[in-house]
Amino acid sequence: MIELLLLFVGTALVNNFVLVRFLGICPFLGGSKKVEISLGMGGATTFVMALSAIAAWFIQNYILEPFGVSRFLQYVAFILVISCLVQLVEIILKKISPALYDALGIFLPLITTNCAILGLALYIPIKNYSLIESAVFGIGAGVGFTLALTIMAGIREELEFSDIPAAFQGAGVTLLTAGILSMVFLGFAGLIAM
Repeated sequence: MIELLLLFVGTALVNNFVLVRFLGICPFLGGSKKVEISLGMGGATTFVMALSAIAAWFIQNYILEPFGVSRFLQYVAFILVISCLVQLVEIILKKISPALYDALGIFLPLITTNCAILGLALYIPIKNYSLIESAVFGIGAGVGFTLALTIMAGIREELEFSDIPAAFQGAGVTLLTAGILSMVFLGFAGLIAM
């Protein structure tokens, strides 16, 4: 149980997919302007990451490896599963929360191309995680993604009311903020050996 907790904390904080591994930067920079939207995007991405981790484990262990096609079809299989899961999330969000569905806009279908999710799926066979470890890894990665997205959105909301020099407005202050956040999360390095 302790190992699973360490895996979760290590994935969410120490090896955060966005701020340490630099995967999933596009939605992090583009879709993190409002906290509410970031929480919704993070929740949708966490759901897809958790299910993708479980599906990737099953596909790797019961289809790709037994037939010896892991080397050739791993990317295609994982992208196909991720695409299907994103479509499922879209359908669910459209029914349950049309306002969130509209607010996420183009970023919702772009979850399919989020390299953090593909990186998660590809990392599972490399680390040889069990099914439970894969699920915890997926949930931890999603929570870490949501945490990074929400922190960035909160900072960006506060920066709207700040007096920022003209040279730093827009993308400049966003990239500086992302860099500082990345350095903060790198402070967790060595906390858990992974």
